[in-house]
Amino acid sequence: MQGPLPGQPSDTPHVPVLIDAILRDCAPIRGVWLDGTLGAGGYTRALLQAGADRVIGIDRDPLALDMARGWAADFGDRVRLVEGTFSDLDRLAGEALDGVVLDLGVSSMQLDLPERGFSFMKDGPLDMRMSQSGPSAADLVNSADEGVLADILYHYGEERASRRIAHAIVGARTVEPIVNTARLAEIVSRCLPRPKPGQSHPATRSFQAIRIAVNAEFSELAEGLAAAERALKPGGLLAVVTFHSLEDRIVKRFFQLASGQEANANRYAPAKADTTARFQMVTRKAVAPDEAEVARNPRARSAKLRIGRRTAAAALALSAADLGLPELRKRGR
Repeated sequence: MQGPLPGQPSDTPHVPVLIDAILRDCAPIRGVWLDGTLGAGGYTRALLQAGADRVIGIDRDPLALDMARGWAADFGDRVRLVEGTFSDLDRLAGEALDGVVLDLGVSSMQLDLPERGFSFMKDGPLDMRMSQSGPSAADLVNSADEGVLADILYHYGEERASRRIAHAIVGARTVEPIVNTARLAEIVSRCLPRPKPGQSHPATRSFQAIRIAVNAEFSELAEGLAAAERALKPGGLLAVVTFHSLEDRIVKRFFQLASGQEANANRYAPAKADTTARFQMVTRKAVAPDEAEVARNPRARSAKLRIGRRTAAAALALSAADLGLPELRKRGR
């Protein structure tokens, strides 16, 4: 997620979250890097300016790629833009990589466009599709059965009132289809207490959950981490910026398993066989933005950065269960 530079209008270049920490902990920046979540291009430009020979920028949003073509031309063949998802980044890259950076979640550019339907701050169509193709949030909200909706809200948004909200959504859609963000936000808000000063909007968790479901973000993340592991050279770096605890939990678990740092929960259980580390941790724990960065970009407040360095060990596939991805019941009417 990227925010505007202080004092600049929103249509000017964006500053990527925790970029100073990435450049510091990954120094020296060199070789071929891949920006798996191109967005407004802040990470790609910062990597090029820091010394990367080339950067491959991937995004599933055609709008992001269209907007990037203007500034990318200034870098000539040092930038290659690719439409696709980062779960497929090893194939899309087509070469071994010196570094991969993933900035998860929705971009400021997407949030700020009401017609994309990601935010309840301004009314717009209930869309939320990063790729602008496939089933939309409106399709999900108006077709999934109540149990599925409750599962999505609980597991993807950690919404305690998930059953109450799902029941209200199903009741409302029987009267009239839910097709815009304002109506969905109103339905959710009526199910929850009025927020106290300083608390987030009541619909925040529900919108997050539905967006994650529409874009299959958790499975994309798990597959993207595996693809990065396959693509990185020995010594290559993987930097991942997350924006909520559910994402960070998956990334933390991946690095624990890949670096052989998984704790033995039961001291009486047999010792686990030694595993060959596929990553060495560069960041001992998650790195958070400092107060100055949060002041410049309030959306950075919840960000966490984890960085690992690839070893020469063979890549190993991890299952969704290994990474703790929540399992939902199948969708239906």
